[in-house]
Amino acid sequence: MSQAAKKVCMTADVEKVLDSYPAGIRKRMEVLRNLILRTAARTEGVGVITETLKWGEPAYLTEASKSGSTIRMGWKASSPDHYALYFNCRTTLVDTFRTRFPELKYEGNRAILLEQNDTLPRAALVECIEMALTYHRNRK
Repeated sequence: MSQAAKKVCMTADVEKVLDSYPAGIRKRMEVLRNLILRTAARTEGVGVITETLKWGEPAYLTEASKSGSTIRMGWKASSPDHYALYFNCRTTLVDTFRTRFPELKYEGNRAILLEQNDTLPRAALVECIEMALTYHRNRK
């Protein structure tokens, strides 16, 4: 694992939010977090990821390199078996994901929806995460 991935320690605020989730969802969120950090670490030009809260949910930013768009993870008590990866709705990211991965479930132009009991579509998610982390760099 690269230095960029090693430097991201879970912040107390993020840990508190993840601790508030049901155990099964928390485990899934930790898997997503690791997928984001590992993808960032091996994607050229992304650099160190900033972990913070946006709208009360864990979010991952490319503040240092400004190479990409924010990725956020979320869960809602109103839909207890689902969780999501959110992307900036003002980008073309989710439209691109929908074209490349029609088998995934989406919420409008802002999220990939995941179900707690489904197998995680790792390969597709890694590609989507990489596209988000390099969105601004690749638009130039």
